[in-house]
Amino acid sequence: MSDEMVANGMLGMMESKTITLSVAVASATVYEFASNPENLPLWSPSFCQSISQADGEWIAESALGQAAVTFVQTNAFGVLDHIVRLSAALEVYNAMRVIPNGSGSEVMFTLFRTSGMSEVNYADDATHVENDLRTLKHLLETRYNVER
Repeated sequence: MSDEMVANGMLGMMESKTITLSVAVASATVYEFASNPENLPLWSPSFCQSISQADGEWIAESALGQAAVTFVQTNAFGVLDHIVRLSAALEVYNAMRVIPNGSGSEVMFTLFRTSGMSEVNYADDATHVENDLRTLKHLLETRYNVER
C-alpha cells in the first residue's frame, strides 16, 4: 500500500482490531527478541515456518508460500511494524508495538481486514495473532524464569 494511494483517497478505511497481551518481561528485552527476524519462526509459527536472507531481503516460508518481509529499522520506541509481501499485488502492513508496563510490557498488534477478506478469514487471522502473541509471552517468560 503506497502513501500515494492513501493520499489520493484510492483506499478506504479498513476494519482493524488491536490485539494486546501483557508479558512479564521488560519491554527492552521483548523488543530485542521480537525485532530479530531470525526469531520470527519461534514466536510466530502460524505465519512463519522459517526465514532467511536472500539478496538483502528477508524471505519467510509460510503456509501461504514464500513471503518477503520488510521490517522497520531498529528504534528506541518499541515499533515492530513490518510489511509482508505475498505477491507483487498483495502487501500487508502489520503494525506492532512493545511498550513498557511497569517491570513488564504490553505487546500490541493491529490487524487490518484487507479488501475482500471474509469475516471468517479475519477471525481466523485474529486467532493466529493471539496464539502467536501467547507463544511470544510463553517463550520469554520461560526464558527469564517468570513465575506464573
